[in-house]
Amino acid sequence: MTNGPGAGIPAVSTAILAMSRHLEVRDVLKTIVASARELLDAEYAALGVPDDHGGFAQFVVDGVSAEQWRAIGPLPRQHGILAAMLHNATPERLADVREDPRFGGWPAAHPDMSDFLGLPVADGDEILGALFLANKRCPKEDGRCGFTEGDERLLGILAQHAAIALTNARLYERSRELTIAGERARLAHELHDAVAQKLFSLRLTAQAATALVDRDPDRAKDELHQVAALAAEAADELRAAVIELRPAALDEDGLVATLRSQVQVLDRAHSAHVTFTAHSVRALPAAQEEAVLRVAQEALHNALRHSGAERVEVTLGRSGQGALLRVADDGCGFDPATVRRAGRHLGLVSMHDRAGGVGGKLTVESEPGKGTAVEMEVPGG
Repeated sequence: MTNGPGAGIPAVSTAILAMSRHLEVRDVLKTIVASARELLDAEYAALGVPDDHGGFAQFVVDGVSAEQWRAIGPLPRQHGILAAMLHNATPERLADVREDPRFGGWPAAHPDMSDFLGLPVADGDEILGALFLANKRCPKEDGRCGFTEGDERLLGILAQHAAIALTNARLYERSRELTIAGERARLAHELHDAVAQKLFSLRLTAQAATALVDRDPDRAKDELHQVAALAAEAADELRAAVIELRPAALDEDGLVATLRSQVQVLDRAHSAHVTFTAHSVRALPAAQEEAVLRVAQEALHNALRHSGAERVEVTLGRSGQGALLRVADDGCGFDPATVRRAGRHLGLVSMHDRAGGVGGKLTVESEPGKGTAVEMEVPGG
């Protein structure tokens, strides 16, 4: 099973390990095509994941520049040789794809391709996608396909592991969706309880003010001041809930920018002064960044809703190859001896679980009347 430089068991093992490192579906797809192209020394590689409407839900290429890809135009449809691999789960190895009767041409900007090797990526009877390579970098004798039977076997091994990696990535994303759905349900419940209580008090206070306005104007004025205060508190609850329900822009903006943006909004929404500083922070793996963001949100939630703090400071700094988050407030604090009871109330168990889930560590320092500091340290990638 030696098909030139880089082929063989060590190269396959390297490719499989590279696929296994990623949890995001898009990252897995990119790693699969890059590994396949390098493994078999091809000029081009691509992987398409079909949708249910004759097109592709995702289509990843390697060997084509971003400018070329934009010039090519819309994603291909499921037709010709692509359709054959998707519908029949049959490998295709061709000396010249352009001479195959199923070939239907390419867009004008599409690179020229000749020899072709394609395999379905399947999980049991379910076809997850089609993986294919073109233009093997080797001399072509008598017009024969540059890809060999050994190449096909090698790519078959890679395709089997690609199916496992892709399935695992899908399961991870589904699990994360369910976690987010659970978080949203929890927040919706909290929002209902908190705002409903405020609005109920608001209605009773307004009714009292109405009853007093003629016979005791001064008391009525006091009640109306209370109405204004309750309305402001209800508005704060709503703003905070909207912030927590809004999807974090981690993928687009990164952890530092996302945290800074959320702190700025919270500073505007609450009477407490909320600040954020970052020092030499490296990019972290996606799971670590999400855990840091969620712990920061939970700690901010506690400080702004329960501690009565006038100032909350969020800092994010480098710690070795990882990062150290600190959320400190000057609020009422609590007695660490009652941490079990407080943990249920303040979400400390959830924060500990999030930190532990990514190999990190969470510490909480607090004392009645002297505020609270939450620190989370996570390793790098």
